[in-house]
Amino acid sequence: MVGSVRLSFVPDSRFEIGPVYSANPRDRKTLRKASAFRPLAKELVFDIDMTDYDDIRTCCAGASICARCWTFITMAIKVVDVALREDFGFAHVLWVYSGRRGAHAWVCDRRAREMDDQKRRAVAGYLELLKGGDKGGKKVNVKRPLHPHLDRSLQILRTHFAPDILAGQDPWSTPARAAHLLSLLPPDASLLSALRKKWDSAPTRSSTSKWADIDALASTGVADAKDIGRQLLEAKQDIVLEYSYPRLDAEVSKKLNHLLKAPFCVHPGTGRVCVPIDVSKVEEFDPDEVPTVGRLLGEIDSWDAAHTDVQG
Repeated sequence: MVGSVRLSFVPDSRFEIGPVYSANPRDRKTLRKASAFRPLAKELVFDIDMTDYDDIRTCCAGASICARCWTFITMAIKVVDVALREDFGFAHVLWVYSGRRGAHAWVCDRRAREMDDQKRRAVAGYLELLKGGDKGGKKVNVKRPLHPHLDRSLQILRTHFAPDILAGQDPWSTPARAAHLLSLLPPDASLLSALRKKWDSAPTRSSTSKWADIDALASTGVADAKDIGRQLLEAKQDIVLEYSYPRLDAEVSKKLNHLLKAPFCVHPGTGRVCVPIDVSKVEEFDPDEVPTVGRLLGEIDSWDAAHTDVQG
């Protein structure tokens, strides 16, 4: 097997890693058969980008991030990492800060590196959940009983939902956002009418209070459906998943020849180094504390100056 130089450098930009090819890339135009040049192996990779959460995060948008919305990345890493290890049996998973607004996973097991596109699509599809893009409406429609992966994910995400979503993001603080919450609940006319009336009378009511109102009003018997308890339980599970389940850029994972920014390189926009994230301490990771190239150069200059004085 002839390995390619897997690092691809874009001038004034960044280093990216691609696959190992069957021939040297610079010789591909001289090969008699096009099929003689093909990708053979590359780490299975995943990309989580904060912009995919723009329709539900309320603190920032676009390339901006803060401690409040970084919890989306924390939740995603927890869910995906345990799935890769427990459901697929991978042992060598490296998480890396993207340098700006997200994180990358590099699955380095030999079995993962040698996967073809079909197998990569299958793994990505297993982890995908949200459907519907930016069209609005309900993005989570899962069958019951829940798949063990989703059941486990709910257990992980529930611990974050109240502090990080309801309190941290307050996602239904405006009438328009509250209306979206109503659209995610069972279509029980009496219950929806009672909730709408309560929330319209108190427009500044917090999302935490509105979340509690759903069960409180249902328990008063205002709902028409006899099995409203079961319907609400399932609807609320779907809502937790819609607002906290990982939003992966699945196309990055599906193709063997897809490029991804190399670990430890410097992000050209922020100057931050793409450092590894310790999964065992993922909640302690702070992107604002990541070293920048300017800071590193300053430390080198300081070290050189101090040691020059000593030697002199």
